[in-house]
Amino acid sequence: MVADSEFLDVRIIDLTHDGLGVADLEGRRVFVPGGLPGERVRLAPRRRRRQYQEADLIEILEPSPARVAPPCEYFGRCGGCAVQHLSYEKQVSFKQAIVEEALVRIAGAEPEVWLEPILGPEWHYRRRARLGVRFVKGKDRVLVGFKERATRYVTDMASCRVLVEPLDSLPGELGELIGQTTLQRRLPQAELAAGEAARAVVLRLLDEPTDQDIALFDEFGRRCGLDVYLQRGGPGTVRALDPESARPLAYTLSDFDVTLRFEPTDFLQVNAQVNAALVAQTLRLLEVKATDRVLDLYCGLGNFSLPLASQAGRVLGVEGDGGLVARAASNARLNKLDNVSFVAGDLSQPEWSFMREDWDLVVLDPPRSGAQTVVSQVARMKPRCIAYVSCHPATLARDAKELIDSQGYRLIAAGIADMFPHTYHVEAMALFER
Repeated sequence: MVADSEFLDVRIIDLTHDGLGVADLEGRRVFVPGGLPGERVRLAPRRRRRQYQEADLIEILEPSPARVAPPCEYFGRCGGCAVQHLSYEKQVSFKQAIVEEALVRIAGAEPEVWLEPILGPEWHYRRRARLGVRFVKGKDRVLVGFKERATRYVTDMASCRVLVEPLDSLPGELGELIGQTTLQRRLPQAELAAGEAARAVVLRLLDEPTDQDIALFDEFGRRCGLDVYLQRGGPGTVRALDPESARPLAYTLSDFDVTLRFEPTDFLQVNAQVNAALVAQTLRLLEVKATDRVLDLYCGLGNFSLPLASQAGRVLGVEGDGGLVARAASNARLNKLDNVSFVAGDLSQPEWSFMREDWDLVVLDPPRSGAQTVVSQVARMKPRCIAYVSCHPATLARDAKELIDSQGYRLIAAGIADMFPHTYHVEAMALFER
């Protein structure tokens, strides 16, 4: 067996779903961050598991034609991006292949039609982010950023190229601000959110701020054009520093003349352009009729529900988060849509009255765990079409197998939406018909 201290020359033969190069070392899989398929590299083996080994990339001896120079100086340390070293064209192909492989391997199926990938801006696309905050004694300052790759430490970063402008410069600016306060060791997190006309930062506090801290936060917000929110406990404790001047956060789905307001800690799709295109594609494929009754499950703020209501006869949105349900209902009133209603419900539970009704169309946009409970009984609702939007190809494929093998549906179309360029995260959409 090769000693861990030795360097080895190997060929990268594959790429894992989370962007790690894979080499074969005497029958053992070796995971190599930064390696690309086809490359010959020099590596240093380190941590060994029963079935695989991890290694550090020391030198690229024969680079892949798909390799590009990462434009971000923090790439390799920051855990926010995993594949900046792969050309963007190949990133898209990589994500498409992940979805294709999952559907074939798990569901035993391929769609009748592969949809063109939905793409948006490569950089400055992220309108929401949760950043870690940490005072580092050795540096004698506060760091604000994404966690480092494979560690719990916060990346030392002044800016972030994936955040929308002007949020992109906030990591360094927030670090300087927090370092001036009494909370530099008692403020572990900052959440950023950008609407079309307003931006916000939510600071998670473990202690009460002093009057001087409040003054510093207020001056920072005014200077940076940010509404500052403070959070002393759970989500219900988020409060604007100046409630009278805090502006509403909102985004528009212009294809449907719909505006959605949201709170700074609410879940929403982070890539505005890709999200708008994904909503438009989903409704186009569903061929919504004015007489249709539509059930939108895991509906969030109404991202699909409200556009659906602009075309359908009746829409019911169901969401587990009561706060999001309240915001969705408020958004319906804001847009003067009276044919849509919302209820709070835990969709991991099997028995709901709306699951015993007939629906023409069903939209699913579940979390990473998928929609297993729902799809196991969807046939009794008799929808002619089901649109499934997924952030996890494996659970999409698992649920597709249930819909095809047990519920009597065909996989008509599938494709990806690149919601998170330069990361390994894959958003996919699939359409099923009876």
